[in-house]
Amino acid sequence: MHPIFVRGRRLALYLVVWLLVGVLLAALLAGQGGLDWSSGLAVGLPLALAFSFVCLSAWYVSRATPLGTAGPVRLIGSGAGAALLSSAALVGLARIWCTVLGRWAGISVPFDSVGTTIFGFGLLIYLASLAVSYIAGAAEQARAADHRALQVQVLSREAELRSLRAQIDPHFLFNSLHSISALTTASPAGARRMCLLLAEFLRESLTLGAEERIPLARELTLAEKYLEVERVRFGDRLRIETNTTGGDDYLVPSLLLQPVVENAVTHGVAHMLEGGVVRISTSASVARLTLVVENPCDRDRPKGTGGGVGLANVHSRLRALYGTEASVRVSEEGGRWRVELSLPAERASGGTAGPRRSYD
Repeated sequence: MHPIFVRGRRLALYLVVWLLVGVLLAALLAGQGGLDWSSGLAVGLPLALAFSFVCLSAWYVSRATPLGTAGPVRLIGSGAGAALLSSAALVGLARIWCTVLGRWAGISVPFDSVGTTIFGFGLLIYLASLAVSYIAGAAEQARAADHRALQVQVLSREAELRSLRAQIDPHFLFNSLHSISALTTASPAGARRMCLLLAEFLRESLTLGAEERIPLARELTLAEKYLEVERVRFGDRLRIETNTTGGDDYLVPSLLLQPVVENAVTHGVAHMLEGGVVRISTSASVARLTLVVENPCDRDRPKGTGGGVGLANVHSRLRALYGTEASVRVSEEGGRWRVELSLPAERASGGTAGPRRSYD
């Protein structure tokens, strides 16, 4: 279907434009054909409206010989041929209409004096319609190319995010299984508890990993489940503190905190003989949500260690989701490693969760 007929408003606007073309034709007939204005309008307006439907064929000509595909000879030949045929058809319609006006309306139109004007006018108007069709087609192709590029970008980003969400550090699983193996002899009850905690954590992480964004309360709960598993392995060496000041109902990317908390245990507490405290704190405003994870670190460790793959994962996900509106800041001061995540605040539809709990 021709795009003009897709919407009634578009067709109405098209006909209004052609009424103006009819007025222009009437002016030419009055100026060059020797007609008065009333006779010029009587001839020009009906012919323009009839020719408007003939010029719709320009859209099909532009599709049959697209720019960049058809050769110049074919392009010029098809355009010129269509313009000549259409102008000849307009002259034929004009002859018939002038005869009707003379017989039924008493308007005498000297066709021999206006035929050349009508033919030239039709030729120019059809070529203009053809040019508009080519321009509209080029704009449509550009929009389609932009849409395809956007789809590719979205699909690529979704694939990247799915890949990043799936990257739960296998070392955590290996260490947990080794700890369970050791506990089966020393503390069967502890081994059983760790199995249950690990199963619960994995089930929850798989459930949340299927969602792009989740409420902060659920993300904090998952981080706590992970730390509960690690507490079985580290015992009193691992202590946990949480401090939230609102924002539990704000949306965050799923599995955002887990790699940061895992990094705090793996590169922090695990290397401290006396262990230490992993502190999780959140703060929210109308526009921003800030998440902070702190852990002790060995001051004598080699420089450049402590970040791990998990932080790179988090940084990549935030960049893919929010661009420059999100940030990851890492700092070390007073023997403590601090990771601060800042992202745009987006409130979920549900209510806030209750206060978090701490583990001593």
